[in-house]
Parts: sequence; C-alpha cells; structure tokens
Amino acid sequence: MPLPNEKNYTIEDIYALPEGQRAELINGKIYDMAPPSRIHQKLVMELSATIRDYIRNNGGSCEVYPAPFAVFLNDDDKNYVEPDISVICDKNKLTDRGCEGAPDLIIEIVSPSSRHMDYAIKNSLYSSSGVREYWIVDPAKQRTTVYRYVEDAAPIITPFDRPLRFFIYSDLQVVMSEFL
Repeated sequence: MPLPNEKNYTIEDIYALPEGQRAELINGKIYDMAPPSRIHQKLVMELSATIRDYIRNNGGSCEVYPAPFAVFLNDDDKNYVEPDISVICDKNKLTDRGCEGAPDLIIEIVSPSSRHMDYAIKNSLYSSSGVREYWIVDPAKQRTTVYRYVEDAAPIITPFDRPLRFFIYSDLQVVMSEFL
C-alpha cells in the first residue's frame, strides 16, 4: 500500500527509513513490505538454488540474488525495488549497492498483501524498464504467470503441477508443486 502522503519520494527516503523497515519505491511512491510467509521463503530458496545450480553446472555467467537485494531499474532516484529473485547476466550492472539496471529475470512470490503490487504495478514497471522475463508465482492460486517481454506476447499461465520452462534458459524447467 502506498503511504497516504502524496509527496514524491526518492531513494534517499528509502535509505532514511528506520532500521529493519523494508519498503520499495516505485515512481516516487513508497510501498511498505510485509514480512514473508514460510511458503514464500521456501519457494524463494528452492527457485534460487535451482537456478544457481543450473548456472554453475552449465558454466553460465549469470548471477542469482534473492531478496533483500537492491535493484535500481531506471537511471533516476524514483525507483528502487527488492524482487524476491533477480537473475543478472550483465555483470557491468552489478555494484556494491546492488543491480544498476534491469535484471534479465525477476521472480516475485505473491502474498495476500502484494497481489495488486505484483500483478499490476510491478508488471508495468518491469515491462517498461527492460526486464526480459518476469514470473509471478502465486501459491494461493497454485499457478505461475510468466511475462516474456522480449517476445511481446500474452502471458503464459502454468498450474503448479505442470512443467514450466525458463526463457533465458530454454533447457531448464521446474514444477512448482515439487517445491512445496
């Protein structure tokens, strides 16, 4: 939920938040982040490990970062996000602050409090910022919605019990139900 104040915030405001308070900044609006559930964390762990192991076993150069990991999507001070999982293949985007630019793959695990944020607000932001592939993993609905922005196609919706292929790694697939 955005804070009620209509002020335009900056990344400086994010860094000024009290210790331990997590929030994201999208188009100058601050959105507080609720603590994740156990299932949320399990999915983040399993997916991150699966992608990392695939990269290692295939001599890949991309890197996987689970939240909290700072992503500065645009060259401005109005957008700062912490995707649940970020995969970055261009190491020039990696700095001590986090990722400066769009990751190749972003995965968000939907929670009841983040539904509108993940499906609408972040989808629009990621699409316009150069993210190649965006997954919305929805445990409540037992489905994953995949946007492959580089293909400019309709989203792919896959039930948790069906194999799901990655765009950036065409020979890697997962079945979400195996992680639960």
